[in-house]
Amino acid sequence: MRLRNRREKAKDPDSFEQLPAYDEERLGKLFDALDKDENGRISANDVLEVFSHVPEEHVKETLGKADTAKTGNIDFAEFVRYIVDHEKRLALTFSKLDQNKDGILDAKEIMSSFEKLGLKIDETEARRLLKRMDASLSLTISFEEFRDYFLWYPSTNVKDLFGYWRHSAFSNIAEDSLVPDDLTENELTSGMWWRHLVAGGIAGCVSRTATAPLDRIKTFFQVYGKLGGMKHCVQMLLKEGGYLGLWRGNGMNVLKIAPESAIKFMSYEQMKKILKGDSEAELNIQERILAGAGAGAISQSAIYPMEVIKTRLTLRRTGEFDGIFHAARKIYRNEGLRAFYRGYAPNLIGILPYAGIDLAVYETLKRWYISKYSIQGETETTAKPPAYIVLGCGVVSSVCGQLSSYPLALVKTKLQASSSVESIKLGENSTFGIMKSIVAKEGLPGLYRGMGPNFMKAVPAVSISYVVYEHVRDSLGGHMT
Repeated sequence: MRLRNRREKAKDPDSFEQLPAYDEERLGKLFDALDKDENGRISANDVLEVFSHVPEEHVKETLGKADTAKTGNIDFAEFVRYIVDHEKRLALTFSKLDQNKDGILDAKEIMSSFEKLGLKIDETEARRLLKRMDASLSLTISFEEFRDYFLWYPSTNVKDLFGYWRHSAFSNIAEDSLVPDDLTENELTSGMWWRHLVAGGIAGCVSRTATAPLDRIKTFFQVYGKLGGMKHCVQMLLKEGGYLGLWRGNGMNVLKIAPESAIKFMSYEQMKKILKGDSEAELNIQERILAGAGAGAISQSAIYPMEVIKTRLTLRRTGEFDGIFHAARKIYRNEGLRAFYRGYAPNLIGILPYAGIDLAVYETLKRWYISKYSIQGETETTAKPPAYIVLGCGVVSSVCGQLSSYPLALVKTKLQASSSVESIKLGENSTFGIMKSIVAKEGLPGLYRGMGPNFMKAVPAVSISYVVYEHVRDSLGGHMT
């Protein structure tokens, strides 16, 4: 009945005459799935509601080509006309790639096709690419799988298709992830990158502000010890500075997000280019960890004085500093320029294990979930874990990363908090000196003091970041791949 209604409403009934019955039924079912309000037309939002993993800009460009009447949405005739033409072009592309003409693509054909484009990949990467599209788990690709995978991609150019195919989307929403998201060339040239940075920056501001009291307690534990427990520490802070005092240092913590994110993003793109060289191969996880750690080291080096000021403001007593600039002048006047880089070495050393473990755990957990719980026909790329799974992966990976580098983070904070004169008097003027002193007094657990409030802020920090990021990104029209 709905098919007959579509024929009657379609502007060009002749477009059905040459369409085989199987394809007419197939496209009819797809159109019905998209046309949920049964008004005989589909829009970009209708498509994105069903194919949520497809980038918004691809859907809009595809529908823009199909929308010959320029009404902002398409009817069944326009849908069929465009899809049939698009599938014919994809069939020609598939035929060129299918070198032995057996109707399927295997790893060797993929490698050979990439090589003809001047892009070298090994068999491991070729198999990984196959798995993204291989709904039947046969390690080969049929035309149907190829067609369905690229259905909403607006180009049929071989190089464009392969570029889209190779792009690996990764979005770790942990509050302080050191490995930025990978962006496609289209996202970099279309301005999608700044929307991503703005959304991430605003999410970071809200998240850090919401969890600032826990961060201040953690900092006090790191520098001064457990102070009789968390309850006693909170009472002490409230007595000394009132409720607003719990947010001391948050202004600088928020202020440093913009330069840190921008420098990290630009550095990461440059590190990727250096690691890839002349190759067009996709970065593997080890290379991404290295690129992320390098970008983290560069961004931390650039904004490290802000880190020191943030720590001093977090620990300050009432009346000690009048604000950020007063704190900077006072530190420089009393301790010199070197004070702004105290703790820099342990901070730098801790970046690689943090970035490596954070990313590796996140990727492992996400892939495990997809392999175990994705519905039949979904691949690693098309499967979209629920929000609570993404949040859980982000929390666990962030905690694991922090556990690996926490002793170094504690040493960094203690060095930032102390003037060089105080440190020498205490015999704690180096990373080893501080660790030795803490272990002698408190044992190895002392190197993890402050981990309690740090764990407590992990779930709300990641959750708030995720929710705010999604809302801001959608408001800016920045749907990431």
